[in-house]
Amino acid sequence: MRRFSKFTVMIAASALVLTGCGGKSGGSSDSADACKGSKGSGPKVGLAYDVGGRGDQSFNDAAYTGMKKAISDLKASCSEAKAAQGENDATRAERLRTLATAGYDPVIAIGFIYSPAAATVAKEYPKTHFAVIDGYSQFLNKKPVANLVDLTFAEQEGSYLVGVAAALKTKSKHVGFVGGTHGDLIKKFEAGYTAGVKAVDPSIKIDVKYLTEDPNDGATGFENPAGGKTAAQGMYDAGADVVYHAAGKSGLGVFQAVQAAGKGHWAIGVDSDQYLSASAAQKPFILTSMLKRVDTAVFDEIKAVGDNKAPSGNVTYDLAHNGVGYATSGGFIDDIKSKIDEYAAKIKSGAIKVPTVPAG
Repeated sequence: MRRFSKFTVMIAASALVLTGCGGKSGGSSDSADACKGSKGSGPKVGLAYDVGGRGDQSFNDAAYTGMKKAISDLKASCSEAKAAQGENDATRAERLRTLATAGYDPVIAIGFIYSPAAATVAKEYPKTHFAVIDGYSQFLNKKPVANLVDLTFAEQEGSYLVGVAAALKTKSKHVGFVGGTHGDLIKKFEAGYTAGVKAVDPSIKIDVKYLTEDPNDGATGFENPAGGKTAAQGMYDAGADVVYHAAGKSGLGVFQAVQAAGKGHWAIGVDSDQYLSASAAQKPFILTSMLKRVDTAVFDEIKAVGDNKAPSGNVTYDLAHNGVGYATSGGFIDDIKSKIDEYAAKIKSGAIKVPTVPAG
C-alpha cells in the first residue's frame, strides 16, 4: 500500500498553539473540543495541526477524519493543537515535547512547517513515534531517525486528474489556479493541474495566482478567504469558468467567488471532498475536489504504532496506492469520469509521468 521515496526539502511557515482535549484557550474552541471524550484503550495520539486549524474544510479536517476513524476503529484517544500566529521552530518544538512528555504516542504533526521541530524532538524522545504530514524532517539530520517518518503525497497526480476535468468542462477555454504560498509543495499542485489541462487541450488559457510569493507567510496564503475570493473573482471576471484552489482555508473565498459568478462557473476543491462541507448555495458550483488522503496517512500511522510496526524514513501516498484521487460528489463529472479514469490508468502504469514543477 505504500512506497518509499525522497521528498524535496521545502521551506514555509505556519503558526499553531497546543491545547489539550477539552482544554481552554483564546479563540475558537474547535480544536479544544475535537477529542473530547476520547478515552479508549488504544493508541494515545497527539495531533498538532497546520495553519488554519481544524475547520478549514480541507487539509486539517482531512487529518481529523483519520483521527476520528482511529477513535472508532482502534479505540484511540487524542489531544490536539490549536492555531495561533507568530510562532517559530522553537515554539513548535516545545509543543511536540509537551505532547511527548504527556505520553502521547504517536505524535503527528500536520504540515511541513513542523519538519525542523520534529527532526530535533524525535531524537530527544526515542521511545515516542513522530510523523510529519508533508514532512522533510528526515533530510534535516545527518542520518535517519528510527522513530520519525515523513508522510508525503503525489499531489501532482491528483491535480492532473482535476486538470483533465477542468479542461473537459470549460466552455470558455479559460481556467484558473489559486495557490496559497509560492513554495515547492503548492507548485506541485499547479504543475499537475496545468499538465492535466494541457494534455486535453493545449490551447486552453490558464491563469495562475498565488496569494503570497513569500513561502514563509502562511497566514496570507492559507488563512485568507478574502484574498482567495479576490483572486478567484479576478479570474472569473477575466473569462475563466473553472478555478482550482490549493490554498487551505483561503479556498473558502474561492467558493464565495464562484457562487457570486453564478451559473456556468465552477470551482475545484482540494484535500477533502469539499462538496460535502460546502453550503447548500455553493454545492452547485463545486465541480470536483482533488483528494489528498491525509486521513488515510493519519490512520495508517496510528494503526502502525498500535501494531508495533511504525514506519520510519519517508512514506509516499500516490495515485497507484489510493493516496490521491478526485471526488465525484454532486454528479457533475459523471459524464466525463471514464475519460478521467483513462488518464488515471496511464499515470498508474507509468505511461504518463506527471511533473512536479510547473512548465516554464
